[in-house]
Amino acid sequence: MLVQRQALSLVFSKGRYAALAISIFWGLFILLSYMSQFIFFQPQFTFYVPDEGYLNFSLIVAVSVLSGVVTSLSVYRILWFGESMKKSTGGFLGTIIGAGAGACSCTSIGFAAASAAGSIGGTATAFLTQYEIPLRLVSIAVLGYTYFVAVRGIGGRCKIG
Repeated sequence: MLVQRQALSLVFSKGRYAALAISIFWGLFILLSYMSQFIFFQPQFTFYVPDEGYLNFSLIVAVSVLSGVVTSLSVYRILWFGESMKKSTGGFLGTIIGAGAGACSCTSIGFAAASAAGSIGGTATAFLTQYEIPLRLVSIAVLGYTYFVAVRGIGGRCKIG
């Protein structure tokens, strides 16, 4: 726990990594909330989470937070330690899975994907819509694993603790 706290304070003491994490969080949060119809921009800005949407909304928040933190940690590892992208792809993969799970559930994007890609697009849209929550849970698991690997990698390289 101490190594995690020290690794996070090392990375986020540099303002650009904190700004990157905050930007990714807000970008994903707004995008996924809009796609899942928790945020409406027309005719006026409205934020609404129905009673049956609490689980989905909390998964959106978790994916957004973890994506911001893990991406910042991964970028830090790449830039400061010269690690390859291959070692840091878990965080990016989890972010893509989490964002992709919500992006195709919206009907307008689903219809656009289905019409653009034909039957493959329709099948992918139906799959992502049906398994949106399990895909977000997988995304959280991938992001959680990548978080601990990144913290351990930063702690091991910097001899924290």
